Amino acid sequence: MSDERTEEKPGESLPTGANHYRAFVGPGQKYDLMAAMQFNLLTLLGLRENHTLLDIGCGSLRGGRLFIPYLLPGNYYGMEPEEWLVDEGIKNEVGRDLIDLKKPTFSHDADFTLTTFGQKFDFLLAQSIFSHASGKQMARCLSEAVKVMTPTSVFAATYVRGNTNYTGDEWAYPECVTYTPHYMQSLAGEQELACVPLSWPHPNNQSWVVFTHRSNAKKIPSLGDPIDMGKRLRKLEKYIYVKARTKISAVLRKRKARGKSR
Repeated sequence: MSDERTEEKPGESLPTGANHYRAFVGPGQKYDLMAAMQFNLLTLLGLRENHTLLDIGCGSLRGGRLFIPYLLPGNYYGMEPEEWLVDEGIKNEVGRDLIDLKKPTFSHDADFTLTTFGQKFDFLLAQSIFSHASGKQMARCLSEAVKVMTPTSVFAATYVRGNTNYTGDEWAYPECVTYTPHYMQSLAGEQELACVPLSWPHPNNQSWVVFTHRSNAKKIPSLGDPIDMGKRLRKLEKYIYVKARTKISAVLRKRKARGKSR
C-alpha cells in the first residue's frame, strides 16, 4: 500500500468565489502559482527585505505567505475587507508563530483608505483588484495611493484589458470587468502618475502595469517580450534535470492512478 499523498490541493475543485479561503480569491488550482508570480515580479522590480509593502486586497495571504517571511519584521501591510480570509490565511498558510515573528499589520477597510496605516510604502500591490473594481473605486484607490507613495515607489497592479470600459459603480465578483489601456493611463494621469505596462505573465490572462511618479517611470525595468519569455520557458523544459523531474512526475501520477483503482 503506497503512503503517497493523493488528496487534491485545498479548494482545488471549488468554483472561484466559493466559501473557501483559497477558492474565494481565485481558481484554487492556481493558488500557489499566482503567489509565486506576484513574488517573482516584485523582487524583479527591486523589492528587498528592508522595503515596506502594502498588499491591497491581500485576501487569504496568497501572496502574503511569501512576502511576510521575506520582508523584515513590521514591513508587510495588508488591506482586506473580508476579515475571515486573513484569519484563515494565518491559520492555514502562514501560522501564528510567523505572524508573531514578522509582525505584519492588517486593515479591514473597505474603501481603499490606504492612508489608514499612517505609513509611506516603497511598494504597493493590487493583484486582481482592478479586474473587479469600478472606475470610481480605482480612482479612489489611486488618489489614496499617491498620498502614501514616495518619489520612487512602485505600485504594481493587474487589470483585464479589453475594448470597452466597465461603466458600473459596484464591485463585480467573481466575474471580471474590462478596461482599455487608454483608460488606465487616464486614471494615472489624474493623479500625475505614470502608468507603465509590463510584459509579465498572468495565469488568468490579466495585464500588469506599474503606477509610479513620472520622474521615476524610466527606472522601471523592461521585462522583455512575453512571447520570448515563453520560448525561454520551453527551452528550460529541454534541460536534462527538468526532463528527469517531468518523467518522475509522470511515474508518480501513474502510481497514484493505480492506487485509486485498487
